[in-house]
Amino acid sequence: MNLNEFEVLVRTRRAVRKFKPDPVGENLLRQLLAICHWAPSGYNLQPTHYILVMNSDVKARLCQACMGQKQVLEAAATVVFTGDRCVVENNLDRMVELEKAAGAISGKYEKILRYYVSLAFSHRPLGLGWLWKACLPPLIRWLRPVPAFPAVHKQFWLAKQTMLNAMIFMLAARAAGLATVPMEGFDETRVRKVLNIPSTQAVLLVVPVGYAADGELKKSRLPVEDFIHRDGW
Repeated sequence: MNLNEFEVLVRTRRAVRKFKPDPVGENLLRQLLAICHWAPSGYNLQPTHYILVMNSDVKARLCQACMGQKQVLEAAATVVFTGDRCVVENNLDRMVELEKAAGAISGKYEKILRYYVSLAFSHRPLGLGWLWKACLPPLIRWLRPVPAFPAVHKQFWLAKQTMLNAMIFMLAARAAGLATVPMEGFDETRVRKVLNIPSTQAVLLVVPVGYAADGELKKSRLPVEDFIHRDGW
């Protein structure tokens, strides 16, 4: 695919709210998720999880938790994207071992990675580490640049990572001839209950996927020149 073909793909992706009843094979859906799983993530921690909903009874209950939006019922499947609040504990060691086995990182880089992950995420000592990470940066920032710490802004950090996966998923679906609609209109507590999602997972996005029944949808964008700022605002 060249750049022009990719531009067509992006321009023709639409948020579709009416779907045909045609089924979509689970193997294809899993392939799309395998593709989007290659999205980048901070420190390569890969916090995004995917709940693939295809059962009609579960879809009916999920629809209620999504404010009764019918696309959850009509689409062949719905993917609920979540972010792991315990991603360091769950993934860091496994990720490092895989990277070392693949020759992607050196022992020296591993030490650097572990240091910065601990600095960014740790709540030590006594679970109060987030406090100094919240209070000191505004003061230190007078002297040097300071990043935002996931230990303080975990939900924001998880949302950034998960949306990268979700966007690739929607573009991959478009490439496969499928349609999607990203949904923020849902009750997180109810979605969590319907799908038995553990409290360690933040529910961030709901994306129905299937064959579009809407026909050719029109869409516009404000001029990009209004949004490009060169070398400053």
